[in-house]
Amino acid sequence: MKLLTGPSMRFPLSLILTTSVILIVVPVEVTLSDEIPIIERRLPPEGMELQDVDYERIHTRLIDVEQQYREATPAVLQKSLKTFLPDVAIYIKSVRYAIDHGEFYTKKDIHLALDQLQTAQNRLHDILNNTHPWSTQRGRVVRGYQSTLDHSPQPYGLVIPEHLDLTQPVPLYVWLHGRAEKRPDLQFIHNRETTTGTINPENAIVLHPFGRYCNAYKFAGEVDVLESIQSVCERYLIDTKRVILWGFSMGGAGVWHLGAHHPDRWVAISPGAGFSETARYQNIQPADFPPRDEQTLWNLFDVPQYTRNLFNLPVVAYSGEQDKQIQAARVMEEAFEMHGRKLTHLIGPGMGHRYHPDTLMELSNRMDSYVRQEQDPYPESITFQTRTLRYPRNHWIEVTGLEEHWQDSRVDATLDQSSRFILRTQNISELRIRAPGEGMDSFKPRTSLSIDGQTLLPDSSHLAEPFLNLKKRRNKWELAGSSDSENTLQKVPGLQGPIDDVWMEPFIVVTPSGSGINPSIDQWVRFELNHLIERWRLLFRGDVRIKRDIEITQEDMNSNHLVLWGDPQSNCLIGRLSGLLPIRWEKNTLVVQNQNYNTQTHIPVMIYPNLLMKTPSRYVVLNSGMTFREGHDRTNSLQNPKLPDWAIIDITLPPDRLKPGRLVDSSFFDESWKFKTP
Repeated sequence: MKLLTGPSMRFPLSLILTTSVILIVVPVEVTLSDEIPIIERRLPPEGMELQDVDYERIHTRLIDVEQQYREATPAVLQKSLKTFLPDVAIYIKSVRYAIDHGEFYTKKDIHLALDQLQTAQNRLHDILNNTHPWSTQRGRVVRGYQSTLDHSPQPYGLVIPEHLDLTQPVPLYVWLHGRAEKRPDLQFIHNRETTTGTINPENAIVLHPFGRYCNAYKFAGEVDVLESIQSVCERYLIDTKRVILWGFSMGGAGVWHLGAHHPDRWVAISPGAGFSETARYQNIQPADFPPRDEQTLWNLFDVPQYTRNLFNLPVVAYSGEQDKQIQAARVMEEAFEMHGRKLTHLIGPGMGHRYHPDTLMELSNRMDSYVRQEQDPYPESITFQTRTLRYPRNHWIEVTGLEEHWQDSRVDATLDQSSRFILRTQNISELRIRAPGEGMDSFKPRTSLSIDGQTLLPDSSHLAEPFLNLKKRRNKWELAGSSDSENTLQKVPGLQGPIDDVWMEPFIVVTPSGSGINPSIDQWVRFELNHLIERWRLLFRGDVRIKRDIEITQEDMNSNHLVLWGDPQSNCLIGRLSGLLPIRWEKNTLVVQNQNYNTQTHIPVMIYPNLLMKTPSRYVVLNSGMTFREGHDRTNSLQNPKLPDWAIIDITLPPDRLKPGRLVDSSFFDESWKFKTP
């Protein structure tokens, strides 16, 4: 497999779509030693080799349409029609990626590429003439949006019934597709143009997110679902209290975790088949368990650890009677029973890995009935459960601090008729209660609160804010203003790790401008940096934004996480941070938690608040791409984080499809971003 090179980096569509600060993507010129073998990709699989005539035909046409797009963009921006540019860019990107990475699997794909370039050209012509007919089209429609993560254009499909009244708020059904290894951008777009799909309600729009291809809707895939929904809500009149989440196979797995992690977004969910956790699904025996940190990180996506979040909405699981993936629903049945609840589980008689028509009809009728009921925006009772502040909220409860991450953390909350809150918590140190209206004055003047048996009476200063903020100090709860701060580093929502959490929000990859402490470290950095660039492109279908260390501005820091590569000598930002981080570089020694490592052979990877900011609200990540690698792509259930908040890598063992080197040590930081006491 070739590394990412010139053609794919010459024209990132994100540059055209961006109207704020234009980030110059600097290709990383790398010559790899034979000592570091190239890592063969698994996803997407290599396609057929194009004949020269077909390649030239597509490539020539692609270059032409790219040029037209560039030249037309200033006029489009002048006409204030920028919002329609992603609807064009997705078609150009689909062909660019297909030809750069060999994603042609049948001869039909050659014609798809040419057809999609024609669609891009037609849509561009329409925009220049102040029209955009696809925006009012019914039936099957393919549209795009610009992602906040990497500014890439991402596609999604819609099915809009012909007679649906779009002048009134309408329900939205979100359908998550299954694993389809040979369906990256080019084939996904074609599928959405030609296939209605499994569900086809008459009273709602159906959204088919791309999910950034094949990752079980984790990380950028999760963000894609949420951003696609946001895009549809901006373009169509959607009743946000009537959003259904539905999917099958890999899509069923996505429904399980998105449903449990964002329970207040859906009026109902229906996971079909798929998987709901890692160890049992993979039949991993205790003797074969991975390192302790990786086991802990299963708790990020293992849905049984979030079961109580599903008690606030209807959940209807589906499995084929003969389908081995019935295991997912069986596991969740057990999880529900442990809490004294029963999971609704419809089983298709005699079915393998597909829907039974009659059961699908019953399921559709149930979803339709839930849509008619709408979602209660402020339920009187809430059960909430989490293991991380990445997922801190259910309706009017938001957890803002944990006593210890990755432990079972709960809030059971009710609001009685006298406006009295009654809360029971477990492993919670800080939380917020959101008001039902514009502010806490929407409550009765003498709102009272009982938390863990302790009674609190908010006064006028507390009721003037839209939240009630509660903090536990010395095992006692107290009311606090939103401005109260201890001015210390703390793990908070969106700033809690682990390393892979950086891929959930906008980030910039920061390359070193100088040479490092040791040439072998520089070589490893170049290899792993290129690995990140290419892997993000292949698996998450976007071009990472890249800047050199000397080009990073304060605005970049304020708006983005920074993924820093190198050491204090090669990367000036790491140099500025070296006295602020809990690790330090000395002459030939890396000091981590009172342990010394040779800088000739060891390198740190870690995530930490960006201490170059006055008030850190963004991460810095040192020397890490996604911690799950090509060897984990064989099943979506293994595409989980493999490293915690920090790790030390011995590079004498070269990177491979499972790891970036030899793992010497690793762990999580505590709730104050300090090393945990052994």
